Amino acid sequence: MKFNQYPYLLFSLFCIFQSCKTSEKKTETAEIWITSLDKTALLEKREIPSQTLDTTLVDETIVVNDSITYQTMDGFGYTLTGGSAMHIHTMSDSARAELLNELFAKDELGVSYLRLSIGASDLDAAPFSYDDLPKGETDENLEKFSLAQDTLHLVPVLKEILSINPDIKILGSPWSPPVWMKDNGDTRGGSLLPEYYEVYAAYFIKYIKAMHAEGITIDAVTIQNEPLHPGNNPSLLMKAPQQGEFIKNHLGPAFQKEGIKTKILLYDHNADRPDYPISILNDPETAKYVDGSAFHLYGGEIDALMQVHDAHPDKNLYFTEQWVGAPGNFAQEMAWHTENLIIGATRNWCKTVLEWNLAADKNQEPHTDRGGCDRCLGAVTLEGDTVTREPAYYIIGQASKFVPAGSLRIDSNATSDIPNVAFKTPEGKTVVILQNTSNETKTVEVKRKDSNVLVALAAGDVGTLVL
Repeated sequence: MKFNQYPYLLFSLFCIFQSCKTSEKKTETAEIWITSLDKTALLEKREIPSQTLDTTLVDETIVVNDSITYQTMDGFGYTLTGGSAMHIHTMSDSARAELLNELFAKDELGVSYLRLSIGASDLDAAPFSYDDLPKGETDENLEKFSLAQDTLHLVPVLKEILSINPDIKILGSPWSPPVWMKDNGDTRGGSLLPEYYEVYAAYFIKYIKAMHAEGITIDAVTIQNEPLHPGNNPSLLMKAPQQGEFIKNHLGPAFQKEGIKTKILLYDHNADRPDYPISILNDPETAKYVDGSAFHLYGGEIDALMQVHDAHPDKNLYFTEQWVGAPGNFAQEMAWHTENLIIGATRNWCKTVLEWNLAADKNQEPHTDRGGCDRCLGAVTLEGDTVTREPAYYIIGQASKFVPAGSLRIDSNATSDIPNVAFKTPEGKTVVILQNTSNETKTVEVKRKDSNVLVALAAGDVGTLVL
């Protein structure tokens, strides 16, 4: 893959000349990859030569300290919805192979984490589960369970992705149980009937085992996508006491009995309700089955996640969904998502950052009726074999290309104009993602141990510095 090359007109990177007033030591050689809000640079690589430091020109100093460490990253990525899989699978073989390599190869964009819907999401053409029955029928032994719908497009695409990156981690999230398990008998809204808690736990296990039989490992599951938003189609209302009861007395023990190693994640909804996961984790008999909590940011502030970490520091945090609305304002989306998610979520202990839909067509289809999202822009827009890279491609790429799974977040000081986050990769590289949120060019000194690097970021620029 070759990233777009454009004339770099805003001086996003410049050298500090030797003729200036200098300190005694020189900076180290490094490289930085820039995305500018006006799109004159899109993941554009710039070399930073060794240079003599002039401290009088420094506007901000970022000190990176790898002796203070935080969470280990599981990865950056997207949701591979049923619609995404359909669009990708119907490309020509050569175009599909090229796109998937571009997205998932470790020396390309390096996407390292995917979220799937367990059954349909609202970005499938129609709602479905793996055990749909005529009205009035039930199947408590799950004898009619079938993964057939997923084998049409999703499973084949996943197998191709795994052939490119066998280490990619996968999260499964249900939008709704089969309707015969619900109190309203509908794909939209309603609640899980208590008499089906045990059956629904078995449904999760059936899914995990069926995917495993296809060569696909489900690393983690959330209990319910957006459990406090029953307006999607499909969807389910599941309040915190119900989710806690389901995990404590049904799903957790069932996983343990069957030897299922898939992680159990709570919540999977907005940052405005940190009390939801905290209330469940406060019960140690439930918490023993739980790996952590998952969040979106359609409500609340990202630093609310710190409340969950502080209340239960032994449990992990994950950021699992944020959409970009069509047609997509590149400058607005790149700036907000970088500050709040790529930097904000990781600085608040999240092990993943996932944007929403991986792929859609120019009309943002498919989607369900009665509540499906008709404005969810894909990270790529596909028209046959033609690929258009949208804001979420670059939002995630600015991190995924440089911060592989297994990277450790390390300490760096926050400044008002240059939000940032730092990582140490498994290969020993230091990666610092920086964002200039001011309205003017800023010269930034990045210091670590006995070395430093000088970069200049134009107003709005996002830069990933690799040392």
